[in-house]
Amino acid sequence: MASADYDHNVFINCPFDGPYRSLLYALVFAVHDCGFRARCALEVDDAGLVRIDNIIGLIRECRFGIHDISRTELDEANGLPRFNMPLELGLYLGAMKYGSGRQRQKHSLILDRERYRYQKFISDISGQDVKAHGDEREVAIRHVRDWLNNSPVDAGIMKPGAKKMSERYERFMEELPELCERFHLDVEDLTFIDFRTLLVEWLLYNEW
Repeated sequence: MASADYDHNVFINCPFDGPYRSLLYALVFAVHDCGFRARCALEVDDAGLVRIDNIIGLIRECRFGIHDISRTELDEANGLPRFNMPLELGLYLGAMKYGSGRQRQKHSLILDRERYRYQKFISDISGQDVKAHGDEREVAIRHVRDWLNNSPVDAGIMKPGAKKMSERYERFMEELPELCERFHLDVEDLTFIDFRTLLVEWLLYNEW
């Protein structure tokens, strides 16, 4: 059964390491500034659950999915790439193709560092309109904003422009340390839930 918030849930499938964090934060901000809710595997912290089951559950609850497949470098420790993002993209596309009811209404945004780079390592998705962000926060925000602005949900409700949204993101990040201090949190050690909660709090008092 789909979540009651299914139509406004956005599954984010991307790297979670330190170097990618600013892009993750930008994606989450854009999702919420468009009036939707970001979901990702980082929000589940239950050692009693199998990770893949957590991911499948999240995919089931989200009508929209953002998939960044830009991280294909070989791991220095073992010389192998990480396939988590392509795997989760496959699960999402499978739910859309073979699911029933509202699962077939899913929409996806696929991101990569360069627009056609994916053809070298995951050519089976040829035909998808993969967007390039070039590791730039402002570009990633624009892609998310334009994608959600064209979605069938909340049709006719205009979202702020990408430039304005990027400016709002930078202002939020500047004010984030003060927000963390108010709630006795360490800005360098925020969990995904911490960040999302602080963002929702900030948006309540900073409508565009």
